Amino acid sequence: MNSICPFFEVHQPYRLRWFWPDHKQGFERYFDETVNKEIFHKVAGKCYIPANRTLLELVDNTDGYFRASMSVTGTLLEQCMEWGEDVLDTFRDLADTGCIDFLDETCYHSLASLFESKDEFMDEVKEHRDLISDLLGVTPRVFRNTEMLYNNSVAHFAEKLGYDAILTEGIETILHGRSPDHVYRAKHSDIAILMRNYKLSDDIGYRFSSQWWEEYPLTASKWADWASRNHGETLNIFMDYETFGEHQWEDTGIFEFLRALPGEVRDRGMRFLTPSETIDAYKPVGEIDVGDFSTVSWADIERDTSAWLGNDMQRRCFEEMKLLEPYVRKTNDPELLRIWKHMLTSDHYYYMSTKWLGDGDVHSYFSIHNSPYDAAVNFMAALNDFKSLVFKTLNSPA
Repeated sequence: MNSICPFFEVHQPYRLRWFWPDHKQGFERYFDETVNKEIFHKVAGKCYIPANRTLLELVDNTDGYFRASMSVTGTLLEQCMEWGEDVLDTFRDLADTGCIDFLDETCYHSLASLFESKDEFMDEVKEHRDLISDLLGVTPRVFRNTEMLYNNSVAHFAEKLGYDAILTEGIETILHGRSPDHVYRAKHSDIAILMRNYKLSDDIGYRFSSQWWEEYPLTASKWADWASRNHGETLNIFMDYETFGEHQWEDTGIFEFLRALPGEVRDRGMRFLTPSETIDAYKPVGEIDVGDFSTVSWADIERDTSAWLGNDMQRRCFEEMKLLEPYVRKTNDPELLRIWKHMLTSDHYYYMSTKWLGDGDVHSYFSIHNSPYDAAVNFMAALNDFKSLVFKTLNSPA
């Protein structure tokens, strides 16, 4: 194993309010400012600020040996500008180090890449790129789609937008016996693909504090031993940033694990690289072919689109949103377009999932709803009201 490529997804949505038509207008008619602000400050205090400071400390203490990457969604950046300039400053500090690679994605962490037309998808990616440039002063070379949704078309449009690489899940159904620990390229394309090693990623992200796990407790030394035994040029470790302090609380030792990791990795003769550095260091060893009807993701056991479109409630809401697009655009109303885009955020559809057992708790995390059925009813109530507002606007005298 030559290098480790860490990547963190940093995201919070704007959650819908429990919908009942009232006097509120605009964005606040549909999205709950009080709840969203509370959750933002909670996660910022437990994760974003301490985790960002830890990364800064690691970069400084190792003279830049430690390197990592992250994608901060437009919805979270918007919340930082509204409620947490101090949080935004820590992301700026990370960008200034030159050791943290910031990636692009859809600005609203949306499902727009699943539309037949890719116009909205491309608009959101460009919007995210502009926002990252304005706020953090960086221009990403690498793209990571919402929840690592990937197929040949997504890769094609990412390349068309100028990206050199794209991230996705190293699932067996697309690797066909090959290792995820290499650089690949997309079918009929020059764009590079970095594949997530989901076992070693999930050992940290999901199993770190699980006392039932046979490997508990997980230490940096133990994990680095596993990493050193993997065969391949790059071990891609991708996870939610909320792993640090939120999903895995501080008292589990997760920050101590992170602080100890660079030393253990260095002792085993490995190095850290960002995604941009990884694709510069290694050439693709093969091609990845994922048809548009076989889209993969990093979600749940199935690692497909079923986390968001697996039941009739989810599909109905998604189809209604697609049908509404041309009418929203025809209004030429920036506020209506903003609301529609935020209603495309993947989390709303994730909360409607009826996948139980192993995946059930994950779908309810950070949800304001008591059940997926409540989430679907509430979304449709808000959508019907919004739809009425759109057509009222279109039918109003100029």
